[in-house]
Amino acid sequence: MSKLRLGCIADDFTGATDLANNLVRRGMRVVQTIGVPSSPLASDADAVVIALKSRTIPAEQAVEQSLKALQWLKEQDTQQTYFKYCSTFDSTPDGNIGPVIEALMQALDTEFTIACPAFPENGRTVFKGYLFVGDVLLHESGMSKHPLTPMTDSNLVRVLQAQMTGQVGLLDHTVVRQGLPFMRDSIQEMRQQGVKAAVVDAVDDADLLTIGLAVSDLKLITAGSGVAIGLPQNYGIQPDNQASALPTAIGRQAIVSGSCSVATNAQVTHFKQTGGASFAVDPLQLARGDDVVARAMAWASTCDPSSPLLFYATAEPEAVKAVQQQLGVAEAGHIVEKTLSEIARRLVEGGVGQLVVAGGETSGACVQALEITQMRIGPQIAPGVPWCHAHSPYALGKGVHVALKSGNFGSMDFFTHAFELLH
Repeated sequence: MSKLRLGCIADDFTGATDLANNLVRRGMRVVQTIGVPSSPLASDADAVVIALKSRTIPAEQAVEQSLKALQWLKEQDTQQTYFKYCSTFDSTPDGNIGPVIEALMQALDTEFTIACPAFPENGRTVFKGYLFVGDVLLHESGMSKHPLTPMTDSNLVRVLQAQMTGQVGLLDHTVVRQGLPFMRDSIQEMRQQGVKAAVVDAVDDADLLTIGLAVSDLKLITAGSGVAIGLPQNYGIQPDNQASALPTAIGRQAIVSGSCSVATNAQVTHFKQTGGASFAVDPLQLARGDDVVARAMAWASTCDPSSPLLFYATAEPEAVKAVQQQLGVAEAGHIVEKTLSEIARRLVEGGVGQLVVAGGETSGACVQALEITQMRIGPQIAPGVPWCHAHSPYALGKGVHVALKSGNFGSMDFFTHAFELLH
């Protein structure tokens, strides 16, 4: 196997495919693994993305998992390491992004890195250190009401500094726009001043390309998926459509949605209002012991096999809070993920070959239930969301096409558009 140019550690499953998608669009051959591989990759790749499920777990557990992933990457003699987090900088209230960054820096013996969640193509920009979602600040975007990772402060320097022991600085837009030499000089000055991590402004793809060149010699890059578009150029790799080719899609179509984000709520509503067949998963029924999976499968057997089916636990923030108050946050999330992942497994066993999963936690649970260990990254459905192809023992040797969508991503008609694109 050829030497890996880039080794990536992503803190959730949809974030991993988001990152892999941007690398593939720029011509890199990418393999995504589900968890830390137990052996070297079986095929050649320019980059590997290790998908963890560490975004909402305690910081010490997130650090432990990330260091295990880094150890595997070191064993593959990876040239550069990339820690990928959400473009809305999601982390637990106690903060696990900062601790993971510092642990990776120590393990890589490096004293400086950047932090840049910007993904302008998907409406995530950073200006003067403040994170915007579309035209509004992060905390005004609806993310302040997220049930697991409420983001109430849009100042990334302040947020990250609260999570790190080392000094956090800012490379603002005036630095980035003055070009590569000036940016590299500014990075050197920060290093001399003892800054450990610099939040970097980016408002468009031109900024990301400049940032990509400026960090070519860093051992560690920490970012959302956006910075990835500027990295393949450092390895002499150019965009190539063949990098995203996948086998022909077959089988029934289904959607499993556990995200409660504003975007996914709108997508679920749009699908239902345009005549899509849907089945609602009620956490309170699950808590009572109702066999919701059996009812879901019985319902699916009565539906038109030529049309996509939606299974959803998506709800408005007020409804989610009401359930959490009765069951507890952890228990409510656990029983929903377990149920949706079992539905996904039963669907694939029953002939579904094209599966969209909405929500990072739900995606993690579903790919684990399907026993998927590696995925080939294919064409982009929407910014940050590609179709993938994977082998699963439940797919009867045929493989399954999977799209893992972050809750915040995609247009209102994402669910229907995804299947149209695949064909």
